[in-house]
Amino acid sequence: MYAGLMSVIGWVAEPLQRWVSMKNMAYFFVLPNLIIFGVFVLFPMLLNIYYAFTGGTALFPQDRPFVGGQNFQQIFTCTNFLDPNSCREDRFWRGLYNTVFYVIFQVGGMVALSMLTAVVLNRSIRGRGFFRSVFFYPVLLSPVVIALIWKWILQRDGLLNALLVTLGMERVVFFLNANWAVFWVIFISIWAQMGFYTLILLAGLQSIPHDMYEAADMDGASRVQSFRGITLPLLMPTLLVVLVLSVIRAVQVFDQVWVLTGGGPGTATVYVVQYIYETAFANQIQQFGLASAASVILGLILLVLTIFQLRLGRQSDIA
Repeated sequence: MYAGLMSVIGWVAEPLQRWVSMKNMAYFFVLPNLIIFGVFVLFPMLLNIYYAFTGGTALFPQDRPFVGGQNFQQIFTCTNFLDPNSCREDRFWRGLYNTVFYVIFQVGGMVALSMLTAVVLNRSIRGRGFFRSVFFYPVLLSPVVIALIWKWILQRDGLLNALLVTLGMERVVFFLNANWAVFWVIFISIWAQMGFYTLILLAGLQSIPHDMYEAADMDGASRVQSFRGITLPLLMPTLLVVLVLSVIRAVQVFDQVWVLTGGGPGTATVYVVQYIYETAFANQIQQFGLASAASVILGLILLVLTIFQLRLGRQSDIA
C-alpha cells in the first residue's frame, strides 16, 4: 500500500517537477502556506489599515468615505496626555495606561517566576516530571475556561470567600474593588501562562553544558556566582524569546479579562483591545474606522517594542 501511494505521488510530482523545475519546487510547496497567510493575515491587516482612514458606520469598504487622518486626530486630541479625562477618546488612553501597567507587572512577574520555576525543575528533585506537567496544565485550558473557574472562586459566594468566612474573616467583594481586580487579573494571567514560558526556559537551561558548572565549582564559585556568570549569559537568547512573546501576548490581553471583570470596576481593567472591540462591535454606534485606527496604533507600539527588545538582545550578545 505504501509503495502504491508513493508511486501515485511520483506520477504527479515528477511531471510537475519537470514543468516547474527543481529550483522552483520549493516555492510550489510554500505556496499553500503563503495563500493561507495572505487570505487570513495579510489581507485583513491591509483592510484594517484602509478602514483606519475611512469614516461612517457602513461595514463594506465601498460604502465608507475617505476621511484621511481624522480618526487618528480624534484619538490624539488631548490637552494633557497624562490625564485621560482631558482626551477626547479618554477610554482609549485609560486602556493604554492600564495596558502599560499590566505589561510591566504581568511580564515582570511572569518572567521572574518562570525563571525561578525552571531553575528548580532543572535540578534533580523527586517528582520532577509530575511538577513539570502540573505547571504546564493551565496552558492547555482556554482563557475563557480559566476566567470562569477563577470567577467562581473569587465571586462573593465563591470558594475563597467561603474559606475566609470559615477562618472567621469577612467576605471580600474582589471585583468591586479596583486594586483587588487589577491584582487578580495579573495574578490569574501569570498562573495561566507561566507554564509555557517555564518549559521554554527549562529547555534553554538544559542546553547549557553541565561541565561549565563543574568547572565553576572547582574554582570555588557559589551558586549565585554560577547563576550570574554562566546561567544568565548563556540563557539570554532564550530569555529574549520569552520576553518578546510575553510582551506581545500581554499587550493583546482581552478575552480572559473580558470574562473575568468585563473591564470593571469602572475602567480599572479596561485595556486597549477591549476599547477596540467595544468601539467596533459593542457600542450602539459602531465606529469601525476609529477602532481600526486604535488597532494600527497598537500594532505600531508592538512593532517598536519588539524591535527595541531584539536590538537590546543583539547588543548584549555583542557585549
